[in-house]
Amino acid sequence: MSKSTLLIILAAIAEVGWVIGLKHSSNVWEWLLTVVCIVVSFGLLIKVSATNSVSTTYALFVGLGTLGTVVTSVVLFGEAMTVLKTVLLVVLMTGVIGLKLATTKTKG
Repeated sequence: MSKSTLLIILAAIAEVGWVIGLKHSSNVWEWLLTVVCIVVSFGLLIKVSATNSVSTTYALFVGLGTLGTVVTSVVLFGEAMTVLKTVLLVVLMTGVIGLKLATTKTKG
């Protein structure tokens, strides 16, 4: 796994933190943690975008963030996981992985 991919995964994890934080923060410390997650998430996204394809970087960031947010919502907050939601997540991740593989092949 490349350093860029690892940084995007970390950015997506931070994205999950701030997305969940926007809904569930209820005190100053939780809001502060949400803001830290926003800064880390976008800081890493900007860092990786400076040296990689912006379209692929952003697609990977959004795809992983979406997947992480859905899984977190299901596991921690009891949100329903429907068959349709599962199928759509598989389609989303297939597209993101395909785009990443296609971009890697054209760069090499």
